[in-house]
Amino acid sequence: MSVNSKTHELKQRMQLVLQGGGEKAVEKQKAIGKLTARERILELLDEGSFHEYDLFVQHSGRDFDMDKKILPGDGVVTGTGTINGYPVCIYAQDFTVAGGSLGFMHAKKICKIMDHAMKLKTPIIGINDSGGARIQEGVNALSGYGDIFYRNTMASGVIPQISVILGPCAGGAVYSPALTDFVFVVDKISKMFITGPDVIKTVLGEEISQEDLGGARVHAEVSGNAHFFAESEQECFDQIKNLFTYIPWNNDKKAEPFPAKKPRSKEYKISSVFPSDPAKPYDVRHIIKSIVDNSEFLEVQELFAPNIVIGFARINGETVGFVANQPIALAGVLDCNSSDKAARFIRFCDAFNIPLVTLEDLPGYLPGIDQEHAGVIRHGAKILYAYSEATVPKITVILRKAYGGGYIAMCSSHLKADFVFAWPTAEIAVMGPEGAANIIFRSEIMKSENPEKTRKEKIEEYKQKFANPYVAASYGYVDAVIQPNETRDYISHALEICKNKTQENPKKKHGLPPF
Repeated sequence: MSVNSKTHELKQRMQLVLQGGGEKAVEKQKAIGKLTARERILELLDEGSFHEYDLFVQHSGRDFDMDKKILPGDGVVTGTGTINGYPVCIYAQDFTVAGGSLGFMHAKKICKIMDHAMKLKTPIIGINDSGGARIQEGVNALSGYGDIFYRNTMASGVIPQISVILGPCAGGAVYSPALTDFVFVVDKISKMFITGPDVIKTVLGEEISQEDLGGARVHAEVSGNAHFFAESEQECFDQIKNLFTYIPWNNDKKAEPFPAKKPRSKEYKISSVFPSDPAKPYDVRHIIKSIVDNSEFLEVQELFAPNIVIGFARINGETVGFVANQPIALAGVLDCNSSDKAARFIRFCDAFNIPLVTLEDLPGYLPGIDQEHAGVIRHGAKILYAYSEATVPKITVILRKAYGGGYIAMCSSHLKADFVFAWPTAEIAVMGPEGAANIIFRSEIMKSENPEKTRKEKIEEYKQKFANPYVAASYGYVDAVIQPNETRDYISHALEICKNKTQENPKKKHGLPPF
């Protein structure tokens, strides 16, 4: 047989596989606003960079007439390409082929590209669109999930792992995204749950739609399982590309620097966004944007636990991770969800050599029976653990309130922050003036002829003594009291002199965080 005929045969074989589940299945996919697996990969990667592998892999199922079925590529597309010119490994489940169900060879393809990512130390991106385990393959399908979960765990903290939910992701399949660093969801397209509505109705008698049970907005706002929410697949891909400009390709590197830019001071100026009234809330994101390059801030988990703000920005062209209390949501208190949200982000930044900047303004941990019973002690300890363990440069700025355990938890000098700065408006104390005065001066207030007047006087006395940064500064717990308009300069300088910071934690197999 000639070379030309061999080439013709290759093209024919490729054409059959590239059709996926066939014309009708593809039309059905597109009718609900979904791209095909290969289209998604091509939209996400740099033009012309995608190289597909294991195109001709076939499924290994033999029971229930599976031996008579042909599943092109076994329902998953794998390969390598580039984003912003840098290499990535990627896979995308093909829902047009057997509903993207995961069988033994399907999982083997995913594991193979994950192994490549670890060997090459490149990020791995997984696009999930699957009905779950392929029932006809039994335990072989389950073994595939286990193999993937193991690799997710081994890759954690070594290479960035991105999960994109662009269709159903149900049953055991949900645990792979849960083990990765960032989960992206798209409104009305993403569906993620352990047990679907039918099972819930059968077992519990409760009726709920797929969207209300595990839709994109549910995971972005309520469960916190998703980190980025988009209105369309294209917006989702743009978000991923933007994220990759802020993070390094592996844990041996730092994020690529960009040309330094000043903040857009006309739009974001500390003096105009920070209120003079100490009781008035403000949006801490405006403070961040008044500090960072070009006032650009990529917020992570924007819709979940809004009382804390996390995300990436640049200062003098270098990526930094921001953790900031949000006064316009629950006065910026720490609770179960916000502690989890911040702790996980801190650990990501520490694993991938991204300095941490903390902006502090909170009255402490959220009190209440619900929080106590939900385990606020255990959850709240996570943020303490994450900051204490982190060895990247850690810079803290106390803007206003820093009360009680919240003061310690938000990367205080006691958790080995490298530099702690405070604005003149900072209040550092065990608790707020009103509560403290009621406890300390209770006897005097009760015995007073005018208790209310005495109470106000004692509150003012407490404010004069503790509602300022100077007592903490006198003990060296605050390195410098600075003017708000000096914040960028002080942070920038601190980051510069911390560039060569070296710190090693005690040798051990691993610590035991309060999971």
